[in-house]
Amino acid sequence: MAQKDVGNKIPIYKLKTTDEVMKYYDEWGDKDKYNKDMVDWNYTGPKETVATFNKHENNKDTLIFDAGCGTGLVGVELKKYGFKNFHGADLSQTLLDIVPKDLYQKLVKVDLNQPIESEDDFYGGLMCVGTFTFGHVKPNALDEFIRITKPGGLICFTINEGIHEEYGFDKKIDILKDSKKWEELEFFKSDYIASKDVNAWLGLYRVL
Repeated sequence: MAQKDVGNKIPIYKLKTTDEVMKYYDEWGDKDKYNKDMVDWNYTGPKETVATFNKHENNKDTLIFDAGCGTGLVGVELKKYGFKNFHGADLSQTLLDIVPKDLYQKLVKVDLNQPIESEDDFYGGLMCVGTFTFGHVKPNALDEFIRITKPGGLICFTINEGIHEEYGFDKKIDILKDSKKWEELEFFKSDYIASKDVNAWLGLYRVL
């Protein structure tokens, strides 16, 4: 689906710059409108992604980085499966302020298009749901995700189908496979926001 078409259903997809995106999310998070919209839209990305991650990760104590955590929807799902150690990062402080208390051990405001302030090989797993989409985070973030994830760790993410090829995610994923940075465990079409006719690719990769 073209950006102009999907933007009519989900206005944030029309935005181009990081500043525009941050301003929109800050307003969207006011009075809990973001969470209410996710329920109304039947946004299934967090549930599908965490369920996929859980199929391949047996260590419930592993430390997980939730990149683009928003209001903590992925953290809520991780907790349901018995995971208990996760850090969250997002561009919007307003959304971070809505995250349920004591859900994450650490929350930080970050721009995921920039280098992440973390040691190499620090996290046992990484989640990124709803962040690879129009006007948001670009494919080079995958290099940083691999850098901060331990060898053997899992990286699980969604990519809005409208940008998968347009932004070059398809090529980036293949380059990382060919250069033995990671191996593909799962890659399939996710429902994502089916109520808005917006689908995403869901990928799960093991860092080598």
